[in-house]
Amino acid sequence: MADRNPASSAGSPRFLRSAGIVSAAVALSRVTGLVREMVMARLFGAGEVYDAFLLAFRIPNLTRDLFAEGALSSAFVPTFTQYLTAKGRRQAAELSNLTATMLLVVSGTVCLLGMVFSPALVRMLAPGFQQVPGKFELAVHLTRVMFPFLALVALAAQAMGVLNACDRFGVPALSSVMFNVASVTVGLLLGYSIGRTFEQGPIVCMAYGIVAGGLLQLLWQMPSLWREGFAYRPRWNPRHPGLRSIFRLMLPAFLGNAAVQINVMVNTNLASGLTDASGHVINGPVSWLGYAFRFLQLPLGLFGVAIAAATLPEISRSVALGRMNEFSAALVRSLRMTLFLAVPSSIGLAVLGRSMIGAVYQSGRFQAYDTRQTAAALACYSVGLAGYSAIKLLAPAFYALEDALTPMLVSVASIAVNLGAAVFFVKQLGMGHSGLALATSSVALAGSIALLTILAVRLRRARTPLDLRRLGASALRISAAGAVMAAVCRVSSNLVHAVLGAAKTAQLADVALSIPLGAAVFCAAAHLAGCEEPKELWCACYTAKRNASRPEVGGPPPGH
Repeated sequence: MADRNPASSAGSPRFLRSAGIVSAAVALSRVTGLVREMVMARLFGAGEVYDAFLLAFRIPNLTRDLFAEGALSSAFVPTFTQYLTAKGRRQAAELSNLTATMLLVVSGTVCLLGMVFSPALVRMLAPGFQQVPGKFELAVHLTRVMFPFLALVALAAQAMGVLNACDRFGVPALSSVMFNVASVTVGLLLGYSIGRTFEQGPIVCMAYGIVAGGLLQLLWQMPSLWREGFAYRPRWNPRHPGLRSIFRLMLPAFLGNAAVQINVMVNTNLASGLTDASGHVINGPVSWLGYAFRFLQLPLGLFGVAIAAATLPEISRSVALGRMNEFSAALVRSLRMTLFLAVPSSIGLAVLGRSMIGAVYQSGRFQAYDTRQTAAALACYSVGLAGYSAIKLLAPAFYALEDALTPMLVSVASIAVNLGAAVFFVKQLGMGHSGLALATSSVALAGSIALLTILAVRLRRARTPLDLRRLGASALRISAAGAVMAAVCRVSSNLVHAVLGAAKTAQLADVALSIPLGAAVFCAAAHLAGCEEPKELWCACYTAKRNASRPEVGGPPPGH
């Protein structure tokens, strides 16, 4: 089969080691992110103040995803990797400097324009905010405070791409930890020192904390860039062939990301205007969806982002060297591993989500009602976890093949899928904010299936087919093991709550008992079903441990 190619097999432990490094760093990032969310939930709950904060934070995030971390990174990493592989470090450094200078100019301009037109942006994204006194004005003010975050995190994303291409995964993956720590620390220090001296001071201080976190996220990576020989020096040459190659890939990626942001805008618009039975606008849907998606990002970051980060430089090098068999084998291996980790995670979030959210968030102003509503959204988000994770792998695979048009077309088509699903689930089925989460999951699943199908056809025509039979067999075995896990977790959760009731003690006990039990049952069922992935993970861990004690035969390079 494809990934029994010797080169591919040899690369598997290295790939899993790199993915493991990113996964460990992302795990720490997600934990610190949850701590940040716990602080916000305790201080601000899920009412109008946090709705305004989330929307204000989302606006620079949308812009960042649109052209910086999304379009630019997707276009930059494959091009930079090819320069580093084929043309050497000096020319790669020149391309990095040109890209950073261009990014600084463009993102700085967008920040200034965004701060000027913040009222229009808030009005477009959340027209329902104007119906609540003071909510619209607060969202506008917070948006202006947080817009500089865009430029900082865009430069941080470019630095991350350079380090990943150099097989340095630990430091860039930990940059998100720096963001979480700095944003909470600075926000709380400002809030307790000066935040009480002016109206809405505490939440405004947390917004300044976000900007401070973005700055530290960038500065954290600078020493590693210098050690790799990529210290920033301003360069300006819009006609540079590498920069042109990035722009050629970036334009379709930009349009594709624009489609994703349209979906976000549609869902935010609908969430901000949801009403109760008496016709009054509900305070909370934007917050419930935000808290739920934060939980989804934990497993998505642990393996979706981690595996994608480790895979993209590898498949980009394979394309640059003309080794398409290795490209196909690496992609199938990564997809199998992603499914093995995504399926049990999605089941755990759906079955145990209420206890997880209650254990983490429920205190202070975050009440039991907020826990129920957030858990309902999380269950619907979890349906699409495998799709989200697969897209993290499949879209960059097209960019590595210098094809940004296909992901763009799939993303544009997702606008119709999202709008139709959102209207059906919210308007026809009356699912409220949960319907918006389910619509988002529908888009992720449909998009991943479309991308996989198109890529499989393309590679078959190139006589380097994806081993879809092996991928499908893995998916069936993993699903069967997941079904067993779901039944066991449901019984375990019900028993815990039957004995301890609905108190926070019961939620903590459910999380402490059912999660490890579910993981053990899934691994055992997967082994009995004949899944290959547990053995591959075990062998990779053993190899990494052996190499760590013998660095001269392949241990991780310094800086990891």
